[in-house]
Amino acid sequence: MKKLFFLILGFTLAGLAQAQDANKATHAFSLDQCVEYAQRNNVQVKNALLAIDGQLQTNREIAAAALPTINTSLSGTDYTKIPTSLLPGQIFGGAAGTFIPVQFGTKYNANYGASIQQLLFDGQVFIALQARATSVEMVRKNAALTQEAIKANIYKIYYQLSASKTQLNILDANINRIAALAHDAAIMYKNGFAEKLDVDKVSVQLNNLETEKLKANNSVAIGYMGLKMLMGMPVKDSLILTDVINENNLTNEVLTENEFQYNVRKDFQYLNTVKKLNEYNVKRYQLSNLPTIAMSGSYSKNAQRSKFDFFEGGNWFTTSLISLNVSLPIFNGFATDARIKRTKIELKQTENQIESLKNSIDNEINQAKLNYMSSVATVQFQKKNMTLAENVYQQTKKKFEAGTGSNTEISAAQADLVSAQNNYMNALYSALIAKVDLLKATGKL
Repeated sequence: MKKLFFLILGFTLAGLAQAQDANKATHAFSLDQCVEYAQRNNVQVKNALLAIDGQLQTNREIAAAALPTINTSLSGTDYTKIPTSLLPGQIFGGAAGTFIPVQFGTKYNANYGASIQQLLFDGQVFIALQARATSVEMVRKNAALTQEAIKANIYKIYYQLSASKTQLNILDANINRIAALAHDAAIMYKNGFAEKLDVDKVSVQLNNLETEKLKANNSVAIGYMGLKMLMGMPVKDSLILTDVINENNLTNEVLTENEFQYNVRKDFQYLNTVKKLNEYNVKRYQLSNLPTIAMSGSYSKNAQRSKFDFFEGGNWFTTSLISLNVSLPIFNGFATDARIKRTKIELKQTENQIESLKNSIDNEINQAKLNYMSSVATVQFQKKNMTLAENVYQQTKKKFEAGTGSNTEISAAQADLVSAQNNYMNALYSALIAKVDLLKATGKL
């Protein structure tokens, strides 16, 4: 029975594991594919795109103010008690100051009809109609800003993970190198050509590298989860990065001197759109001082009956009208004047922000160019250092194997090589990040 129980339990757990694996997806993405996936699935991007649809519906609501409004009505009344009115008694020959109660009307009343209202002119509605396209443009620019920010972050995380993957490969190579060295040291010790201390020192180096690899693996795993969250990908899915970073990713094309135009920057475009809306806002309140003109009309039929026989003929009385309404504001306690001045202040604030942004963009571009050029130069220096450290290590290793070098020398050479390799990868990653910052600063990302 125990064997049967564990057999069933094993099949059940295996089935659950297979079901979980079936729900998982594996994605092998390049950098561009990661960006494309994020543009479709990142929550911030999706909400920014939905905001465009929301603004389009708001524009439809604004347009409705300029369209006619048509209503129909149908009513029926049963007076369980007909209303009583008082008439002066002297009309019927009574004394002055007396009243006679009388009832007018019928027990049943019915009415049906239709009415129409059309706004002919309203300054605020007129400006709101003009501002519809600009409102949509502003929301689109905001969505583009969100997409650009997500794209920049994905570039940086992707480069970081690619650099980490390369560093892990370097760690593996170093571990294999030290493992071979430990094996050789053990043989030399066994044959009496090395001390036990030499073997222990190499073992310590090997353990340190294994610990460093464990930490690096944990850091990479956390980075992958962060990238998937940013992309809007389920954390349970597997993500494989297909691009490998190298110096070919660093090009001088980003330093090409072209006449820079501020309007290529999405944040500059967004602020200019805000400025247009502020200008519309000023006009809206200025035109609110003009008259509002509207036309309305109605047509109705009504009937009164002592019995409920509306469907059996009888008279239906018609009422119809057409009216023109003109409303001219005279005085509202200077509220309109305050609104106009407030919107002009907001417009001036936006203009100040635009000028400040220009200065900030100039500074950002200059800093990004300097950082990129400095980072590329650092990569070249670190590459030379890595090559030198590799040569030093190989020469020291030969001396150690020949018995003319000490363990201290080879330990130092190994440490210098690992440091040079890490410095090179860090410099390459920093240069790629500087490239992303430069592309973003110049509006080319």
